Amino acid sequence: MKRIAAVTLAVVAFSGVAASAADSKAMNGWISDSMCGAKHAGSGSECVKKCMEGGMTPVFVDEGKKQVWTIDNPDAVKKFYGDHVAVKATADASKKSVHIDSIEAAK
Repeated sequence: MKRIAAVTLAVVAFSGVAASAADSKAMNGWISDSMCGAKHAGSGSECVKKCMEGGMTPVFVDEGKKQVWTIDNPDAVKKFYGDHVAVKATADASKKSVHIDSIEAAK
């Protein structure tokens, strides 16, 4: 009985990992700040950098939908404040947040 429970637990745990990997997707957008959000999309990095120095947190603004997502690993985007970027991210729609798996300047 303990073996069945252990195997079941392992299968359930692995399923959760597989499900989160399936949620990872490529998106284009901007790295902005939590105060101005989509207002900065495409307007340059100076204001975003000032807001970040003032204590705001970075957010990702989806290019197509202009939706603002919190970033749960903000250190991943430090070099891209205000920039137009291409990211591969795992989204959590219920929290409206993304985990940035990779980031580069958009082409």
